[in-house]
Amino acid sequence: MKKPTDVELEILQVLWQHGPSTVRFVNDELNKLRDTETGYTTTLKMLQLMTEKGLTDRDTSTRTHIYHAVITQEDTQKTLVNRLMDTAFGGSAKKLVMQALGNKKTSKKELEEIKKMIDDLEKGGETS
Repeated sequence: MKKPTDVELEILQVLWQHGPSTVRFVNDELNKLRDTETGYTTTLKMLQLMTEKGLTDRDTSTRTHIYHAVITQEDTQKTLVNRLMDTAFGGSAKKLVMQALGNKKTSKKELEEIKKMIDDLEKGGETS
C-alpha cells in the first residue's frame, strides 16, 4: 500500500467518516478543520492525484463526480503504525504504546478497552 501524505490522510478521513462525497463537500469539510482555507481547485487536484495513486476512485456517471476511498481506514492505520513502530521505535510495541499513553490523557473507558485487548491477546484470541 502506498503511504498517504498528511494532506491525503485528511481527505481520506473525510471520505471514511462521510462516505462517497463530492469535491465541494470534501473541500468544505477540510476548511472546517483548518486555520487557512483550501481552494476548491486544490482539493480537486489532490483527489485527482489520489485517484492516480490508487487511494481513491471516482464515479463519473453523473456531471458531479463522487469520490470514495479505495483503501480502508483499518488497513491504512495498520500500515502507518507498523511503519512508525519500525522506524521510530526500533520495532518495539512497548515503546510505541508507552509513548502514546504518556502523551495524552487516556480515559478510563479507553484503558479498560486496552486491558481487554491485552487479555485477549494473551489468551491467543483476536482483538475487537
